[in-house]
Amino acid sequence: MTTNGKSIVEIRNLRKVYTRDRQEVVVLDGINLDIAEGAFEALMGPSGSGKSTLLNLIAGIDAPTAGTLRVAGEDVSQLSEGQRAAWRARHIGFIFQFYNLLPVLSAEENVEMPLLLTSLSGAERKKRVHTALGLVGLSDRMDHTPKQLSGGQQQRVAIARALVADPTIIVADEPTGDLDRKSAEEVLQLLTTLNKTMGKTIVMVTHDAHAAEAATVQRRLDKGVLT
Repeated sequence: MTTNGKSIVEIRNLRKVYTRDRQEVVVLDGINLDIAEGAFEALMGPSGSGKSTLLNLIAGIDAPTAGTLRVAGEDVSQLSEGQRAAWRARHIGFIFQFYNLLPVLSAEENVEMPLLLTSLSGAERKKRVHTALGLVGLSDRMDHTPKQLSGGQQQRVAIARALVADPTIIVADEPTGDLDRKSAEEVLQLLTTLNKTMGKTIVMVTHDAHAAEAATVQRRLDKGVLT
């Protein structure tokens, strides 16, 4: 994917420290990182290296202990929790390892969820949902609930849900971690297509070297430091 050289993520001296039993646990220690608009980046590293924490900070799920974190033109580190939630709804699309679909809802209803927070009309929401499910090749499965779908299909529904509000950045936490090889390939192919043809910026956490190869940039975290 050709990027336009503009950074969509700018991180400076980022630290994240948790307190456990009055002990300070440093999870991220002085991270500096720029991610270009339109990039597809993989964050790799062993379990406990801080990669999911970094992803959650970029996505505005969590706030840093120190440092600056500009994402999509906003200094996310300065936002209150409520402001972060509103910012996330506008800018971030999430893909999780275990899909996080609501079991009682159809694929169509699951994908529509992020749009219920917007001012779109019902007809406009439906149109967007159908477009997103078409993009992931599931137009014929709209009425199916998660348990009527395979793991790979559930993850594709989750990708449609991540896309439906047209986010600035898609963040994916181990998106192939729970899938068989064939389904994993399909999901990686889909992410590559979203990046190359739609210009979506994608930041993916994975410990699978094969999955990381789908990204155009691979970075390693070790003990809270980018190596």
